[in-house]
Amino acid sequence: MRRREFVTLLGGAAALPLAALAQQGERMRHIGLLLPATSADDPEFQARIGAFLQGLALSGWTVGRNVQLEYRWAGTNPDDIRRHATELVALKPDVILAGGGTATVAPLLQATRTVPIVFVLVIDPVGAGFVDSLQKPGGNATGFMLFEYSLSGKWLELLKQIAPTVTRAAVLRDPTIASGIGQFAAVQTVAPSLRVDLSAVDVRDAAEIERAVTAFARSPNGGLIVTASALTTRYRDLIIALAARLGLPAVYPYRLFVNDGGLISYGPDFLDQYRQAAGYVDRILKGDKPAEMPVQAPTKYEIVINLKTAKSIGLAMPPAVLARADEVLE
Repeated sequence: MRRREFVTLLGGAAALPLAALAQQGERMRHIGLLLPATSADDPEFQARIGAFLQGLALSGWTVGRNVQLEYRWAGTNPDDIRRHATELVALKPDVILAGGGTATVAPLLQATRTVPIVFVLVIDPVGAGFVDSLQKPGGNATGFMLFEYSLSGKWLELLKQIAPTVTRAAVLRDPTIASGIGQFAAVQTVAPSLRVDLSAVDVRDAAEIERAVTAFARSPNGGLIVTASALTTRYRDLIIALAARLGLPAVYPYRLFVNDGGLISYGPDFLDQYRQAAGYVDRILKGDKPAEMPVQAPTKYEIVINLKTAKSIGLAMPPAVLARADEVLE
């Protein structure tokens, strides 16, 4: 979707006068969107919201005719996200899309236990306390998991496939959240069979990341696994730059990292999750309750490879991995 078309979609509801809306003869519904991006110009979120709007259209919802969208581009600062979450809840929308995983769901649930919330890209909604169970969420939130923990073990398998000489792997994780502990545990499960020694690297701040990764790289045969969290996403430019400078093969949890220069990612198709989220929003607008709508696991995963990055660190990508890739960036 081109930027101009996207901005037109965003502004469509606001551009229509109230009289014109009233003439449509349909009840206007209101959807709030809380997104961890600084503005609507973010190309990654243009694509995600484009997928969400496509999903809404398939269910008969047209911006400006029977639905209005209220956006909050909250960035990645926790204080800003909390402020925007509170503002959005105060508008009393019919449903809110939490578009940034745990970072956006937690402040929304702090602000409301009544407004329905549909989340995407959440790693462990039960462990985070967002839902009672996957089958019966039980509250005002439901949605789509980022992945199941078992996926984390596949990152180490992929690292060994692209760099067979790796015998040591640093796992970058946020130790303060349940999903950071769970992802590391899943990697630990497969490490002995692959004969790889693991080192946990906490990602509390930039200085800690740079210090730990630089120290790890002083010994040979090392590689990186970057787990999924708000902090690894926030510090992705630093992590990608360190991997390049230190010549470390690195596996990332989703394509955003590869688009920004990372080597390879294996994870869910984000656009598919946003399209599916539109289906859940549709059901809620038609009367279904989040408490009774099961949390869904991803159905589409993708491998994305950056060949320019591979060349820069002297890594020849195996043909078998290239053949499996969903997209290869030249």
